Amino acid sequence: MLLLPAVLLGLLGLAGCGSSGGTGGGTAGGGERKAAVADRVEPLAGTPEQRLPATVRSADGRETTVRDTGRIVPLTGSLSEIVFALGLGDRVVARDITATFDQAKKLPVVTRAHDVSAESVLSLKPTVVLAETTTGPAEAVDQIRAAGIPLVVLDPAKKLADVGTRIDRVAAALGARTAGDRLRERTQGRIDTAREGIPGGAKPKVAFLYLRGSASVYLLGGAGSGADSLIEAAGGVDAGKESGLKRDFTPLTSEALAKAAPDVILVMSKGLDSVGGVDGLLKIPGVGQTPAGLDRRIASVDDGVLLNFGPRTDTVLTSLVEQIHAKGK
Repeated sequence: MLLLPAVLLGLLGLAGCGSSGGTGGGTAGGGERKAAVADRVEPLAGTPEQRLPATVRSADGRETTVRDTGRIVPLTGSLSEIVFALGLGDRVVARDITATFDQAKKLPVVTRAHDVSAESVLSLKPTVVLAETTTGPAEAVDQIRAAGIPLVVLDPAKKLADVGTRIDRVAAALGARTAGDRLRERTQGRIDTAREGIPGGAKPKVAFLYLRGSASVYLLGGAGSGADSLIEAAGGVDAGKESGLKRDFTPLTSEALAKAAPDVILVMSKGLDSVGGVDGLLKIPGVGQTPAGLDRRIASVDDGVLLNFGPRTDTVLTSLVEQIHAKGK
């Protein structure tokens, strides 16, 4: 499965396409971008209660015992968000290149694209490392483990339903189950509230396009892209999936766009910038001829949060609900 946050994250990182500031930046209906909101993670109030040591089973089948969370290294932006939201951000000593929110920006980067540098990680003397099954290269992961550092591996998030599970597993690994319960409940409550704003009537067909103009990468999302789950939760229909695309991502063609016939096109904000904004996007073969292109109904969400499926997913949904249900000009 070609899940964007895993395999294509290399392109995102190499292109320097982190978040540009919050989940604002909508352009649906051809309007100007809104002022960006603060790109920050909101921690739970108070100091989280921890019970250590904590023994958990990683997604790769290994059992890991965490005895000290004084120096945490999360190896994806999504995992970093959860750690900070749990109230343990002051323990984080490094970041992945995709952790671009304000509280993490000054931390040293220990990855390039989606590859971790074992030497960089070990030089920071971590007491626990959080990774995903897509983290690599395998040699680097093995090197960290061989050094005796507890390393907990999680499955990557693929859909909205994964949010609560991810929070629970990170909290369990850090011995903060009570805080995890609070964060899961807070996050789910906010997601539910965001979905209350979905208007009735016909559901717009929304096509998610992954764009990296500098690398000439143009892909159309389908079933399992991750965006399909968010589009459906926001009261839309994933146009790629609806048109019969069984793969998560397919090379973008005029024929595929014509078949998908989206009412709205969803993009990451930096991807949109990489093709020269809305005007540049409409010059890509086939885009301007879609209903979305003709009406200039382009929705954008910042790269650093769109597919993270974590504590800020409610803001993504709120933005999507507003943008994909807006009328074109």
